[in-house]
Amino acid sequence: MQTVEEILVSIYDSIEDKLGQDTVILNIGKVSSLCDYFVISSGGSSRQVKAIADSIEDDLAELGIEPRGKEGKDTQSWILLDYGDILVHIFDEENRGFYNLEKLWKDAPYINIEEMRKNI
Repeated sequence: MQTVEEILVSIYDSIEDKLGQDTVILNIGKVSSLCDYFVISSGGSSRQVKAIADSIEDDLAELGIEPRGKEGKDTQSWILLDYGDILVHIFDEENRGFYNLEKLWKDAPYINIEEMRKNI
């Protein structure tokens, strides 16, 4: 059984493998009961957004982890993957700027992925 931290690292690595841009992890569990973490990243095109989301799904499926839900695969401008404690948002550049989740959740602390790696 993977810990939430191990799953976050896997998600981050999947995003990096597909050259996701400006990836951040927010600990929204400190400010909301919605979930514990948001992972937010963007791709330069709709094709890259889909590739990033597919990579995350494939890599986590290998660990026996399936999303509870997913939205946006048809538009590929904002794909949401729901892994329970973790919500993954993959945007194209335009929609990321428009929705600006980092500003909306500005009270949520950022997670340093390298520090998390050291602790798992």
